[in-house]
Formats: sequence, C-alpha cells, structure tokens
Amino acid sequence: MFLPLGSPLSKTQQMRIAIASDHAGFRYKMTLAQYLGTLGHDVVDFGTNSDKPVDYPDFVKPAADSVAQGNCDRGIVLGGSGNGEAIAANRVRGVRCAVCWNEETARLARMHNDANMISLGQRLIPEDVARRIVDTWLSTPFQGGHHVQRIEKLDE
Repeated sequence: MFLPLGSPLSKTQQMRIAIASDHAGFRYKMTLAQYLGTLGHDVVDFGTNSDKPVDYPDFVKPAADSVAQGNCDRGIVLGGSGNGEAIAANRVRGVRCAVCWNEETARLARMHNDANMISLGQRLIPEDVARRIVDTWLSTPFQGGHHVQRIEKLDE
C-alpha cells in the first residue's frame, strides 16, 4: 500500500483495535470502526449491534479482556458519558482505560498513563471531536521515564 507523507498510517503503525459500546455509544462505535478500517487498522467489534438498551459490561469486559490478554493492541469503548464503560474496562487487570473528552486528555492518557484503552461519551462530544481524540491517542507515544514506576504501582 502506498502511503503519502503525512497520511494517518504514515504516523501510526497498524494495530488490532477492540471496540465495544452500549446502546448509547452504538452510533459512534460504528462510525469509528469504519474510520479505523479506512486507516488500515484491524478492528474487532465486541458489540452491541444496535441502539436497543443493553448492559455495557456485557460488551466492554470482553473487549478489555482482549486488550489485557494481548489479542488486541488497544481498545475503544463508548457509551453515553463513557464513565461506566471506563470503570468496567478498568476492572480488568492490565487495562488502563481513560475517559477522554478532547485531544489533550487523549494525548496525556498516552504520554503519562500509557492508556491502552479509551472511553468516549457519545452524548457529550461531537463526532468529529471523537475522531480527533482517537487519532491523537493512536499517534501519541508513551513518554516512559518517571511515569513507568507509577504504572508499575498500579499493577502491584
């Protein structure tokens, strides 16, 4: 595949990305999954498959498990606010899921916390902002350094 300089894939390596939502995040899940596919990422959709009311842990936990087990490189979960989804994902050992509401929160989640998952609230952020959050999170490296010892403490 030819990648022009400055294209999203020229900045971000291809990844296997888990994605899941409840009914309140379903629309963004679908549009982000399609968007990630156009960037060349392998997207694994853990559901839900409609906007019919469901319980988010039924979909978020399997996605988080896939990230923790190394079957997916990263994960994105979505809901109305994204809070419950982040809480559910963070119950899985080895997952560091950050609720992001703008590009700066996504950048800092990667740089300082090595966030391997993010959670987005469809009811709180515009779709174009959600896409920019994902782009920032995917392209930002972990800073390492003194942040490593903090993450190690979380894993103890």
